[in-house]
Amino acid sequence: MLARIPVEQRGPGLGRDAVRLLVSQGSDRVSLHAFRELPGLLRAGDVLVVNTSATLAAAVDARLGGEDLVVHFSTRGDDSRWAVELRTPAGGGTTRPRAGGPTGAALELPGGYRLTLEEPLAAGADRLWWARASPAPDGVPALLRTYGRPIRYAYTERDQPLSAYQTVFAVPAADGTGSAEMPSAGRPFTAELVARLVSRGVQFAPLVLHTGVASQEVHEPPYPERFAVSATTAGLVNAARAAGGRVIAVGTTAVRALESAADARGRVRPAAGWTDLVVTPERGVRVVDGLLTGLHEPEASHLLMLEAVAGRAAVRLGYAEALARHCLWHEFGDVHLLLKDERRDHMHCDSNSR
Repeated sequence: MLARIPVEQRGPGLGRDAVRLLVSQGSDRVSLHAFRELPGLLRAGDVLVVNTSATLAAAVDARLGGEDLVVHFSTRGDDSRWAVELRTPAGGGTTRPRAGGPTGAALELPGGYRLTLEEPLAAGADRLWWARASPAPDGVPALLRTYGRPIRYAYTERDQPLSAYQTVFAVPAADGTGSAEMPSAGRPFTAELVARLVSRGVQFAPLVLHTGVASQEVHEPPYPERFAVSATTAGLVNAARAAGGRVIAVGTTAVRALESAADARGRVRPAAGWTDLVVTPERGVRVVDGLLTGLHEPEASHLLMLEAVAGRAAVRLGYAEALARHCLWHEFGDVHLLLKDERRDHMHCDSNSR
């Protein structure tokens, strides 16, 4: 089932933490809770790693010749270009996918801006293109603030204000960059719930990964994204692991950033730049003991990351339970906490000690 509106709009008195929380641990344990029960499911010494990237109003109307289009501004490059996706209006505020290009095409944007398509982001693919805005190449953040709206897909019922797409952890970047699509695993947290978790002895470790346009119709592996892991966060994570605490990533974006900053032994170091890491079961995870995430379609590439954290059997069991309990999908929906099977780890340690 699809979550068509934010949970706080489904009835009087509901807050963001009114979504449900599916918890999977191992191949045979799965349970369903209210998200506000999360403090009772974690332990003192656990660390929640959260993405503080703010969501941009990344969708802007445009025209190319006589064609009406919508531009999704995805990722800012190092040379002031932006990776963009072109979409066709589908009515009711939604859009349909459209092939990009052609090279050199100049789109008219509101406020006298123009956007020139220069080259595809990747060879052989035409969904995302590098493009340059004028008259000011660095003026895209101002364009988005004035004329942009949140990216919306057809499964949602209506347009929402940008505030509906910001998490409690969001910190606007000084240079106006941010995430094209909300780091949605953090959406159910409220200030009150964060305070309860802290009083429980759970720590929060912030990092940044600016998410690009994933596109609901194309389940492709993630492409390079900009990230930053601070020395403070690296220290918190390393100290927690040394003390036996669990490192639980809030969202697949947090996993990607944290694992990109870890060495082969799982020690996290300060890091910033671009990551092209794709976390799969074959690669595995070196730092993360758990993952809090939304529910994804069976074709989504994110599911490989879930399997890397918790194992394929746990993911399959969790999704079977989600379907049976009519859990809600997508950014306004229910969430899934996947934890490593500590019984398996203990058995592995015991066998190694014999």
